Amino acid sequence: MAGPHPPNHSVGTDGPNPYGESQPVDFPDGPTPGTSAFVRPPGNEGSPPSGTYPGQIPASYPKRRSRRRLIIGTLVAVALVAAMTVAIVYGVRTNGASTGAAFSDASAKTAIQGYLDALEHRDVDGIVRNALCGMYDGVRDKRSDQALAKLSSDAFRKQFSQVALTSVDKIVYLSQYQAQALFTMQVSPAFGGPMRGQVQGVAQLLFQRGQILVCSYVLRTGGSY
Repeated sequence: MAGPHPPNHSVGTDGPNPYGESQPVDFPDGPTPGTSAFVRPPGNEGSPPSGTYPGQIPASYPKRRSRRRLIIGTLVAVALVAAMTVAIVYGVRTNGASTGAAFSDASAKTAIQGYLDALEHRDVDGIVRNALCGMYDGVRDKRSDQALAKLSSDAFRKQFSQVALTSVDKIVYLSQYQAQALFTMQVSPAFGGPMRGQVQGVAQLLFQRGQILVCSYVLRTGGSY
């Protein structure tokens, strides 16, 4: 009968551990009380235990933070665009750019008739206020504008002694606060007589601060009346 096999001390004690597991330590006199009979596999000394397990995906905190920043940035951009849109709309309305209400036939007719009356009666201040087209309050020296207004009135009075606007035939909107109007008026010739004829003219209109200004006008029919 064969005797007991001697233990193979080259495996588990001095040789490599193919399984990476703790191996029993051969104490000559037996394990010391209070100590473990197993030791940590080499190469793991001082390493903290891993927080992940086989099959577990590590948490991606940086991706979550970057996604949150992207969402916040998008919301801020949308809020800025909305604020700018509100400011633009408010500014346009404050400037009086309500096109439908500003340039109705009735309001345009009233403004053009007032300008023609200023030319007929040589109302220099009224002519200048319209001709400066919204810049009246900003112009300091109005002497040249007043001289031009007198010339315009004199030329008008040499043609007509009286005018009456009969209709606004067409309004063409150039912008939200600018338009040109084609109008028809009856006139009385400069040498007197009854009103006659159907004379057309074109007026450039500006709506500002609740008021329509006639920046300029030209007649479409020439000749003597």
